[in-house]
Amino acid sequence: MTETTNQPRSTRRDIIVAAACGVFVASMVGLAYASVPFYDWFCRTTGFGGRAQIATAAPVGALGRQITVRFDANVTGGLPWKFEPEQNSIDVRLGEVVTVNYVATNLSARTTVGQAAYNVTPPTIGSYFNKINCFCFTEQRLGPGERREMTVVFYVDPALAKDWEQDDLNTITLSYSFYSVREPSRPVAEGSTPTSGRL
Repeated sequence: MTETTNQPRSTRRDIIVAAACGVFVASMVGLAYASVPFYDWFCRTTGFGGRAQIATAAPVGALGRQITVRFDANVTGGLPWKFEPEQNSIDVRLGEVVTVNYVATNLSARTTVGQAAYNVTPPTIGSYFNKINCFCFTEQRLGPGERREMTVVFYVDPALAKDWEQDDLNTITLSYSFYSVREPSRPVAEGSTPTSGRL
């Protein structure tokens, strides 16, 4: 009688434990998927991790305080480009709108596509670095040997002058890295044969 009574209790307990484990696993998977967009939103909102802000208009007036902005350029493996800033650094006043150019050259004999990611250092300055125009949001397609100037328009927020934690800040680095973008293969039209060597 005792064994019969204990068996349903044991089975019920096993079902509850299994259900709790299932809910826990499902919750962890859901959090993993939600963490990426949440982290992206958090960085865009706060400038955390050196994520620059996106501005739609210039500030009114500029302050006398100057900051040196250095420009860095990188290309990841798989993208046969030369990529560099036209100038290594520039002195800007807080609130001054500045236009600078980066130059990309496709060193290969075929059309290639890249897209840039960016950040600013030190990471704590991201909330003060505002870009009005940037090439990093669109894919860049360069033909064989093509050279292209890419413009960045930015300013350093005058509110930086009121942040006592940044009183010793003299230099900001704006860094871009270009990544290769693989294009989807194009379907072959009916009645035609693919060109030799094309994937």
